[in-house]
Amino acid sequence: MVIRKHADIFPDDLPARLLSERDHDQKIELEPGAQPTVRTQWWLIHPELDELRRQLDYLLKKGFVRPSTSPFPAPILFTPMKDGGLRMCVDYRALNRVTIKSR
Repeated sequence: MVIRKHADIFPDDLPARLLSERDHDQKIELEPGAQPTVRTQWWLIHPELDELRRQLDYLLKKGFVRPSTSPFPAPILFTPMKDGGLRMCVDYRALNRVTIKSR
């Protein structure tokens, strides 16, 4: 695991929230003429919907995420974890297809 391999550069405790000010904003460069695709959210079963609300509420309160202004919607899905919990995953494949790869 990356964190274990490079434990010497990771802090013992993560910050309670992200820094509000950054040196620069990251911009995703798109291929010329790239257009947003119409992607709808997949159906979530009730436990997944509850978990989505719980995780989004936590991430918003901590400042780790903010409401999106992106014209590229990305569906959310969940995968089961060994401990029985649900891991939230965002499907960025449509956006990745039109992103200019940085080298």
